[in-house]
Amino acid sequence: MKNKVKLARIERSMTQEELGNCINVTRQTIGLIEKGKYNPTLQLCIAIAKTLGKTLDDLFWEGE
Repeated sequence: MKNKVKLARIERSMTQEELGNCINVTRQTIGLIEKGKYNPTLQLCIAIAKTLGKTLDDLFWEGE
């Protein structure tokens, strides 16, 4: 899964650890999500989007 989590996180000046702490997952989990090597649950996707002030489409939609 290609996503834009890393870009959105950097725009908010957050580290992987800070984002992980906000949504109760490890830094490693955030890293894997950003690399597309971990498929997060819908609940986790929503938590990431809310924390980063983005929509699910902004972060996870592979549009044209």
